[in-house]
Amino acid sequence: MEQKNKYAFSLFVIGTLFFVFGFITWINGILMPFLKASCELTTFQASFVPFAFYISYFFMAIPSSFLIKKVGYSGGMMIGLITMAIGSILFVPAAITRQFGLFLTGLFIQGGGLTLLQAASNPYATILGPIETAARRISIMGVCNKLAGIIGFYTLYQALFSGMQDELKMIENGIVTGQAKDMILQHLSEQVILPYVIITAIFILLVVFIKLAKLPKIEQQEENFDNEHRSIFSYPYLWFGVFAIFFYVGAEVIAIAYLIPYGKYLHFADAATQNFPKYALFALIIGYLLGLVTVPKMISQRQALIAHLIIAIALTSVAVCSKTIIGFLQPSLAPNELMELSARLSIACIIMLSFAHAIMWPAIWPLSIHDLGRHTEVASGLLVMAIAGGAVMSLIYGKLCDMPNIGNQSAYCLLFVSYLYILFFAITGCKIQGKNKQSKTK
Repeated sequence: MEQKNKYAFSLFVIGTLFFVFGFITWINGILMPFLKASCELTTFQASFVPFAFYISYFFMAIPSSFLIKKVGYSGGMMIGLITMAIGSILFVPAAITRQFGLFLTGLFIQGGGLTLLQAASNPYATILGPIETAARRISIMGVCNKLAGIIGFYTLYQALFSGMQDELKMIENGIVTGQAKDMILQHLSEQVILPYVIITAIFILLVVFIKLAKLPKIEQQEENFDNEHRSIFSYPYLWFGVFAIFFYVGAEVIAIAYLIPYGKYLHFADAATQNFPKYALFALIIGYLLGLVTVPKMISQRQALIAHLIIAIALTSVAVCSKTIIGFLQPSLAPNELMELSARLSIACIIMLSFAHAIMWPAIWPLSIHDLGRHTEVASGLLVMAIAGGAVMSLIYGKLCDMPNIGNQSAYCLLFVSYLYILFFAITGCKIQGKNKQSKTK
């Protein structure tokens, strides 16, 4: 009974941290249109918001894994939270001076702290129980993550844009210019100060919570085969998994972070576009809950991943070709009706992509680190490093959006690259073993 209580409490602590991941990660979807307005940016320039946040994973992941070896999982979590607090408080001078570069610096530091937090928490959740049920545990963590994202979207959007829509619309239409425009943008910029002071305080309180929680240490189990004498480079499935995480995170960021700009591109009202990211996170939660019920009782982690990838490819195809599909099904529609219906179909498909994404992280992670023994910490660092896919792919997507001959809708074709690679990993890549080892993956 005592062991069961310790297990439940450990899951609660890790779930709290995943809640933090979700809150701080998904509010970037609000920060992007916020900074685009307050700092007067193009879509490509605004894409540096997710870029600055996610690129820190590339630089900090491996140092994080070595630091965790020194200070342990709990120590890594606490240092990560302190780092995130430093990044958050930088938003205060950034808002006062309205310096986009300082905002990006704060985001990079936040991302660095979150890298350390992820590098400690993900493997802890994975090895806290049997590897066969790892996707189930990570799905539970994912529900916490996305609930936090929904709360973050709602609270931060209200805090940043409340009462400012009319003024911003006048600036967008060129009605307000000069000093009056600068005053409105400065006021908008300073709206971010109070929320990020509160976020900083929460991070500090969580450091105290982790310190007092005294999480149990988890020892890695020794493997039956001779992995002590094998290099980490002798596990091909791990390296295929690293790129699978890269492309998955890129797809997830594009599918959620750009929903507000895409909604505006399709001429939806602001009152509607602000809700699109929340709908996407609800879709993710539904996907996670479905995974909890079906994996591994009804379907294996790998089979679930393949099924969700097929759904994602189908949804993306419809989203990109919505106008053609609606025109074929209902050729008698007036042009304005055709545009309205195709816009609704396209945005609905992009939102539903998040349902398809739900199983991907929980499945890719355990498929990539199984049977690694002493290499698990470094492998986890490599997988966290691959979260930089959110930086690289969002920047590419932002650039494609600004190209007149492509635009926001056709730019979603970039997602096919992600899904096809992850499909390769799920069907073949996760089974490829080094030194003629027989795969245990199911």
